[in-house]
Amino acid sequence: MAMIVEMRTYTLALGATGRYFKLYQEKGLALQKRILGHLVGYYAVEVGELNKVIHLWAYDSLDDRAKRRAELWSNPEWLAYVAEVGPLVADQANQILSPAPFFAIPDPA
Repeated sequence: MAMIVEMRTYTLALGATGRYFKLYQEKGLALQKRILGHLVGYYAVEVGELNKVIHLWAYDSLDDRAKRRAELWSNPEWLAYVAEVGPLVADQANQILSPAPFFAIPDPA
């Protein structure tokens, strides 16, 4: 089955990474895993452009991604979380990645 991976990169306010991760672990992670389903990885940049968080989510297709993200954004718990964590995020970039033919997307984290 062909899959895609969405890579989201958030640039956080200076010194906000610890607070962001705390809020995400407490309020966002379980909700996203339940709705989005296939977490491939979640990282903080340690060398290079700092104050960045990168997370990767696998989907069956762009339609699957659109359906799951619409469900996430209709969830009141998610909206409350975003209102709380949003001020920590200065910028966001998204990329849709296709795996190389020889690479299998890892099982969900």
